[in-house]
Amino acid sequence: MSLRTTTPSAGYVEDVAPGRGALPPRARYASDAARLSLNGDWRFRLSPTADAEDDSFAEPGYDAGAWPQVAVPGHWVLQGHGAPAYTNHLYPFPVDPPHVPTDNPTGDHLRHFDLPDGWPETGDAVLRFDGVESCARVWLNGTELGEFKGSRLPHEFEVAQLLKRVGNVLAVRVHQWSAGSYLEDQDQWWLPGIFRDVTLLHRPVGGARDFFVHASYDHLTGEGTLRVDSDVPGRVTVPELSVDIATGEPVTVAVEPWTAETPRLYEGVLATEGERVALRVGFRTVALEDGLIKVNGRSVLFKGVNRHEWHPERGRALDVETMRADVLLMKRHNVNAVRTSHYPPHPAFLDLCDEYGLWVVDECDLETHGFVTQSWRDNPCDDDRWTPALLDRAARMVERDKNHPSVVVWSLGNEAGTGRGLTAMAEWIHGRDDSRLVHYEGDVDCRDTDVYSRMYAPHAEVDRIGRGLDGGTHKRRALPFILCEYGHAMGNGPGGLADYQRIFESHDRLQGGFVWEWIDHGVAHPELGFAYGGDFGEELHDGNFVCDGLVFPDRTPSPGLTEFKKVIEPVRIDGDGPSGAVRVTNTHDFADLSALAFEWSYQVDGETAESGPLSVPPLTPGESADVKLPAPPDAPTGAETQWTVRALLARDTPWGERGHEVAWAQLPVGRRESVVPAATASPAADGPLLRLGPAAFDARTGALRAVGGVEVTGLRLDVWRAPTDNDEGAPWQPDARYGPLWRRLGLHRMQHRLDGVEVGGDALTVRTRVAPAAAEVALRTVYRWTADGNRLRLCVSVTPEGDWQLPLPRLGIRFGLASADRVTWFGGGPGEAYPDTKAASKLGRWRSTVDAMQTPYVRPQENGARADVRWAELGGLRVDGDPEFWLTARRWTTEQLDAARHLTDLTPGGTVWVNLDHGQMGIGSQSCGPGALPQYHLHARPSTFSFVFTPTG
Repeated sequence: MSLRTTTPSAGYVEDVAPGRGALPPRARYASDAARLSLNGDWRFRLSPTADAEDDSFAEPGYDAGAWPQVAVPGHWVLQGHGAPAYTNHLYPFPVDPPHVPTDNPTGDHLRHFDLPDGWPETGDAVLRFDGVESCARVWLNGTELGEFKGSRLPHEFEVAQLLKRVGNVLAVRVHQWSAGSYLEDQDQWWLPGIFRDVTLLHRPVGGARDFFVHASYDHLTGEGTLRVDSDVPGRVTVPELSVDIATGEPVTVAVEPWTAETPRLYEGVLATEGERVALRVGFRTVALEDGLIKVNGRSVLFKGVNRHEWHPERGRALDVETMRADVLLMKRHNVNAVRTSHYPPHPAFLDLCDEYGLWVVDECDLETHGFVTQSWRDNPCDDDRWTPALLDRAARMVERDKNHPSVVVWSLGNEAGTGRGLTAMAEWIHGRDDSRLVHYEGDVDCRDTDVYSRMYAPHAEVDRIGRGLDGGTHKRRALPFILCEYGHAMGNGPGGLADYQRIFESHDRLQGGFVWEWIDHGVAHPELGFAYGGDFGEELHDGNFVCDGLVFPDRTPSPGLTEFKKVIEPVRIDGDGPSGAVRVTNTHDFADLSALAFEWSYQVDGETAESGPLSVPPLTPGESADVKLPAPPDAPTGAETQWTVRALLARDTPWGERGHEVAWAQLPVGRRESVVPAATASPAADGPLLRLGPAAFDARTGALRAVGGVEVTGLRLDVWRAPTDNDEGAPWQPDARYGPLWRRLGLHRMQHRLDGVEVGGDALTVRTRVAPAAAEVALRTVYRWTADGNRLRLCVSVTPEGDWQLPLPRLGIRFGLASADRVTWFGGGPGEAYPDTKAASKLGRWRSTVDAMQTPYVRPQENGARADVRWAELGGLRVDGDPEFWLTARRWTTEQLDAARHLTDLTPGGTVWVNLDHGQMGIGSQSCGPGALPQYHLHARPSTFSFVFTPTG
């Protein structure tokens, strides 16, 4: 009896080598050579394993007419074949490198094409794949070209000898899992497929192959030096600079430098014997000097975002206009930098960064985060067998992107531990390109890197680092510091951005950071709105942790992006409102203020009374000027008055229209006078009711039933909010995560005990005790009602009992109105704000519908509060606060909001629930970063606040 052993025929899938058959990496460029896009509809077959089908589909004449079609670029799991899966860092398969599961979805792709008329008879041809996840094997006209790994990296194959004028058959077998998957454990959806462009490129005889544009700038002389090193000799011309030189020959000329603020590009041509290549040259020099990252001799402050590629319907298959939309949104919100987390982006995105102006940290397609669960044992980054794959990934990034002036830093990857492989990558990059710096957050001793980088360091630690009190190696202490990730923008938040920015601006060593992240990765779903982890039946997933962006999946800006824009605005406006003195400071790194126009306006009780232009000189970076405002107009006695000063685009720019607001400030002049209605009315019995001024109360319980003709439901003290993602925190967080603690204490199920109803003199007093079951803490709450003929005043007094160890989520009153649609208020707006997210809250008179006041976070949670509200009108009532209050109104209860998992779970009811809050707990960013700072905690302490209700009907 004999035993037979079988092994899978697709052994290359588990090979740690990067692949075979592909050409060496080179720069990506546009030229006059012929090209043919092979994007479009491809025939597709899905198999359950890597070796379920033989290779016969790659042969010419194979009949795939019955196969369905998928769009390329695209992911098959977003086109009805299988389902996406989301994990943050856990591998969705057993960790046994380099092995992958036998159940390995494999997609066979077929594309038939003819060469277009006029395709050259001579020369070579190259077939280029810009991105395939995670492993591909390629055939053309039945001949195998090779296979490759490295999902977000380009791969090219020489195919001239195989091409036919008509009837070409391109076959690509794509495996979801491969050894390469161990190197691609980024926090994102696992989405197999050919998701970037497929292109056939003609390579003419004497055409360019690879070249490196070196374009430095000397800030002392104002001159730039250009040298283009080319594999194929030729000439370089830049007509605007009267440059006409041979490749390899340097030339120095007077130029305008490239920066993210002033993205000056010079159009040029590299002409070889057989090809003309378009060049866009930006002169700039990046250096590590005086312990700082300097560009063109000046240190820079990164006001950046981390950007995953995402589209809610197409996943990572982005078109140029979607990329442009990202860049324009960034520029319009004062963002100046992008970290391409955690892989090189589509190359067109870097073209846009060059054109519009963004600093880029270009990150390699490398993350092995899942090995953290086994203390980094077997981590490929410290295993010599994997080093060729790591070096291949580094080279494919650097060679593709080396000619982009926007790229100022190379990043080795993300959360891949440490090891010899990373050192080899750093050494190779330093040797290949000494004109940029190298970054890697995991290198805490900065052995291989030029920047000290951290994620989510708390404010106090960042301040210590800025002061040089953080210790570390001698090399690290001499390096600049950035937060490559901070301000985790998951759900409502992030909080504390303004506090970080103040610290960044206080210490030269701190050169800013990159908010995590740009966009929520919600998947468009017909029943759920936007789906997240677990919504596709994944056995292992990380829920809505994939929805942590400054813009929603449809690219609508979140309140977090509005806040970030205000926090990082490049003009600082300070002053003294009563004196009319304003100081304007240019906080750009390079640009003066000649592109901006300034205007003033004067508000009386939130309405603009007068406005006009403000003359501000074109200040250079760091320069300030004191400017006098005009004499203020007359205002009624007791009115609240203020100046608003705005910096606007003076003319259209490539990224914004004339009048676009870049920065603003408000300067208080006169405070409002608090109006307390005299208690001239007395409570009077009316059957089961008590009447007091315009109000009716339940005579037995003292509960408010109506004000004027407006029915009021369930008015009582409220301390609960539907916990935000940042309230809930993350399991690995070392600090208190208040969402779970609030639930454990029972703040979501407070019981209200009526202790007494007192009718006497000019007041109705209702005494209660508000407490959670099974706890020894409570809030003694007294409601005291008084009125004059038309107005009803409520004074709420709250006295804590017991040992309150936790801050409160909120403190105020909640009630229901039977009918309310539109809301008008005088206070902060136009969008939501909380104690540590209110930098962008602008005082004024605002109008909205109740529905528009909701913020559509992908996972429903506390949202929609308006800050510093003086008064509000809704549902036939006007409410004045003393002091100012937080206003929230929604068509569902907090409990319903808390129970919802998707927006489609929320069904509007017939009652609008209104919260008037004396206080709110801060937000923080503890879904991955630090929680709310102590000054934003809402402590349980004796409090008194009041509201005046006036019928408006």
